[in-house]
Amino acid sequence: MRTRTRLVVAGLAVVVVGGYAVADAADVVPGVLTTVPPWPEAEPFPTVTLPAEPVRPLVLPDLDPDAPIPDPAALEPGVAALRGDDAVGSPPGVVVADVATGEVLVSADAETGRAPASTLKLLTATAAVSALDLSSRIPTTLVQDGADHLVLVGHGDMALAAGAGDPDATIGRAGLADLAAEAASVLQAAGTTSVSLAVDDSLFTGPEYAPGWEPVDFTQGWVAPVSALAVEVGHIDGRLQRDTDPAMGAANAFAAALEDAGVEVRGAPVRGRAGDGVQEVARVESATIRELVEHTLQLSDNTLSEVLGRLVALEHGQEASFEGATRAIIAELAATGLDTGGTVLVDCSGLSSRSRVAPRLLSDLVLAITRPDTPGLLAAASAMPIAGLEGTLADRYSSEAAGLVRAKTGTLAVVVSLAGNVVTADGRQLAFVVMADGVPRAGTFAARVAIDEWVSSLAACGCT
Repeated sequence: MRTRTRLVVAGLAVVVVGGYAVADAADVVPGVLTTVPPWPEAEPFPTVTLPAEPVRPLVLPDLDPDAPIPDPAALEPGVAALRGDDAVGSPPGVVVADVATGEVLVSADAETGRAPASTLKLLTATAAVSALDLSSRIPTTLVQDGADHLVLVGHGDMALAAGAGDPDATIGRAGLADLAAEAASVLQAAGTTSVSLAVDDSLFTGPEYAPGWEPVDFTQGWVAPVSALAVEVGHIDGRLQRDTDPAMGAANAFAAALEDAGVEVRGAPVRGRAGDGVQEVARVESATIRELVEHTLQLSDNTLSEVLGRLVALEHGQEASFEGATRAIIAELAATGLDTGGTVLVDCSGLSSRSRVAPRLLSDLVLAITRPDTPGLLAAASAMPIAGLEGTLADRYSSEAAGLVRAKTGTLAVVVSLAGNVVTADGRQLAFVVMADGVPRAGTFAARVAIDEWVSSLAACGCT
């Protein structure tokens, strides 16, 4: 009886399973069986070849030299209205000049030194363009001091990548992983598999912070401590505040990369100096100075502006410090023929509110870097953002003035400034400067709007 029952149950199971299999094949119930022909293999996803990014021009486009010069009398009411606008607070210093002739068309309070904010970066960039080889690059080197002791030496590249370098990037062109791979190859060939590591950041001296820099400048990530080397300009993923010790951050990143490359690093990296007679093991190099200048002006990078100032200081035989850099910048600008009298710089970026620059000096500088008879300085002019298109002017001048204004912005708590070039409706290129350093607190946006409207009126000008 039990045997018969087992056979019946087994038979029912076969029927059920067989029935389910048939249903599965017919796609009536879930399962892996099917009578439907298989889907054809998908076509490969199409690839798109993007056009190469256009190369930024190193010279400014030619303009009609016979285009009419605006009548100063036609410009004066607009300047007066801007100076009387409550949005800019106390009356700003203003200059408008003709680029081709250098003639000052209208000026107001142009000799009074004011807090320049980030328009100070134009001074730093121009000094760098004048003093430095624009095709040169900043190295980061690894030297061997003894059989198994390495020193990572910073020469001013604060834009290192922790991993592999990107040959098309400005930030991250030189990679610490590449430096580690090259070093590991040399060390392992010599039979060295374990080392100690120090970092030499002694090239830059003096304080890491300038007088007048505020705590919020660090907590909000507006600047990093100025150092002879750093990863990604001191940026840390997921944080506003940057690395408080960029050189040691770079050393730790390099130690990790060296371990990944197969070389043991004994203990944590320490600070030290490369001794005399050391042997270079490996090196990587930054983007060119020209590219660093462009990045600095386009994005108003405070930290890289300070680095450029220190490189100018070294070129002048000065200490690579705030004091040495600011002194060298003023000296380099004076050597180009600019009257720097009365200029006070306490940093190279304009982040401090304690610097003082006259609108007249900024106007003279804009004329100098724009005129074709000073071609050695044109790289500073071509690096300024274009209104409505790029950099810190990308979201400004979205109307008819877009593309006609090329300028450096500046903003602090009570400061809004702008200095650059504008092309009028008649095709005449003008240099302009606005420096408002008495803006109502929390009123910088309104002040920008007022200044932008005035500059737009210059672009629309057929004021002859």
